[in-house]
Amino acid sequence: MKLLPVPSPTAVKQKPLNQSFVMELNETPMTPQEVSPEQSERNDAPVGQPSDTTNDTEQIPEQDQQFHVPTTKEGIIEALKEIALLNPEQIMTDNVTRLKAQFYQLRNDELASEREAYLAVEGADPEAFKPAADPAEEDLRTLLSTIKDKKAELRAKIEAEHEANLNRKEAIINELIGMSADTDSVNLHYQRAKELQTEFKTIGEVPAPKAAAIWKAYQDAVERFYDQWKVNKELRDYDFKKNLADKEAIIAEARKLTEAADVIQAYKRLQDLHEQWRETGPVAKEIREEIWNTFREASTAISKRYQNYFEERKAHERENEQAKTLLCEKVESIDFSQANSYAAWEALTKEYLKAQEDWKALGFASRKVNAQLFTRFRNACDKFFESKSTFYKRQKEELSNNLAAKIALCEQAEALKDSTDWKKATDKFVELQKEWKKIGPVGKRMSDNVWHRFQTACDHFFDTKKQVTSDTRKTEQANLKAKQGILEALRALNADDSATPRTEAISAVKELRTQWQGIGHVPFRDKDKLQDAYRQLIGELFDKLDMRENRNRQDRADSNQGTADGDANRIVRERERLARTIEQRRQELNTYENNLGFLNSKSKSGESLVREIERKSQKLRDDIAQLQEKLKQIDQKL
Repeated sequence: MKLLPVPSPTAVKQKPLNQSFVMELNETPMTPQEVSPEQSERNDAPVGQPSDTTNDTEQIPEQDQQFHVPTTKEGIIEALKEIALLNPEQIMTDNVTRLKAQFYQLRNDELASEREAYLAVEGADPEAFKPAADPAEEDLRTLLSTIKDKKAELRAKIEAEHEANLNRKEAIINELIGMSADTDSVNLHYQRAKELQTEFKTIGEVPAPKAAAIWKAYQDAVERFYDQWKVNKELRDYDFKKNLADKEAIIAEARKLTEAADVIQAYKRLQDLHEQWRETGPVAKEIREEIWNTFREASTAISKRYQNYFEERKAHERENEQAKTLLCEKVESIDFSQANSYAAWEALTKEYLKAQEDWKALGFASRKVNAQLFTRFRNACDKFFESKSTFYKRQKEELSNNLAAKIALCEQAEALKDSTDWKKATDKFVELQKEWKKIGPVGKRMSDNVWHRFQTACDHFFDTKKQVTSDTRKTEQANLKAKQGILEALRALNADDSATPRTEAISAVKELRTQWQGIGHVPFRDKDKLQDAYRQLIGELFDKLDMRENRNRQDRADSNQGTADGDANRIVRERERLARTIEQRRQELNTYENNLGFLNSKSKSGESLVREIERKSQKLRDDIAQLQEKLKQIDQKL
């Protein structure tokens, strides 16, 4: 009889099987030449199961899957204390090993940090470094020793039980051998033999080195008894028929397991079916090999699915490990040190959130690296979000400071808005507007309110000034008409070729000149034109009336008068106009910049709007620069 093929121990991890059962399955199968035909009929030995070489591999127990390793040394010590209080049978060695590995990983990180801090001191000798004692490590050793002692006590107890089981089984074998030797009364021992077989099967495990030998000795004793047993054929055939029905039912269930969705549960159930097969008696010799091969084929298919399942799982774990490593490298490579705006931080936040979603979509990596990768990924994400929080906090403080500064400017503008010292107040308002532009933005909720407050104060002053200066423009219009009348009178004198006495003409020219000089300012746009016409007419009359001796002096006087009457007033008005235009451009630019801070480019239309605002903002900056240059030139003239 051949043993059932089992998965490779390097590819499959499973729970250790009953030790005596494993050893019994590893016995050398008997060949037809080693047993008699009568023995062969009864030698329906239990089917093979995976050898105990699979014990060093791992099938993750349900309890172990739910075990979580603490991330601190204190948590690990507390977990070990709880384990140390358990019964030895409840202690999971894998969990203890994982806790110990996690503890020393944390301890190694601490030692690395201590060494790094030590070496950071100038002149530190690396060879002289001595780490600080760790009380938690002593607690760890004590707890591990306690757990180890409990496990050793359990092993000693199990070994004693195995030795007692061995003695009982040997006694049964000796009794079977004795009954087989009693050839005259062997039929009378049938019932007792069945009881001994049942008792043998209920006895637990024996020492592993003797498991195969004791099982073979038992099989030999049973076969020897059946060789001597001469019962009627009907009883034996009835047993064969019943055993065949039981084994066919086992085979039917095994075939269903080959299609089961849960591969692990199917494999566990297969182990139970092997145990049932073993406990079921023999069948007729002529079908014994056939029915065993049928069961073995189904078992092989289930075992192969089980092995493929773990191989595929390991392949997926390797793929997930690679993908998670790439995600760690991705988030670690993102440079957020230069991010200095809300838009930049929000864009980076989207990248990190996308990486976290990708992480969640991935399955587990191998157990030895999955926790390390998660810690690495989480640390990178935590570093980013902590920096983002710091930036937002700093921005909030800056916005608050900017709001306080702008409120102070509002208060100054409101205190100055009713001033009638137009030149001084105008200069102060220009200064306040410049300071306003130097202050950064404020919170969106208060931005419009504080700007409206400041603008209202400025508008109140300049509107009042405009209203006051409107009377001046009316006076300038009257002066314009008066000077135009003088020009008409001068033209009339210049065109008069009659015999008007020269002295009267000169007197008339002087009188008109005196009137001209006594008239105040005229509109700036008419000033140069009037002055040029006036000088031309005066020059022609001087030539005509032979008044050349006074020509140069009068030209200088007229020129100075024109500058005094027109240029200064024109320059002041031009400066005021430029200042108002610059402030208007700055207000528009501030509005665009504030709006740009709250826009994004999720869509093509959004991106187009952002580009348009940036283009308009740049044009406003160029206009402001040109206007400021003109204002600088005017200030130099003044």
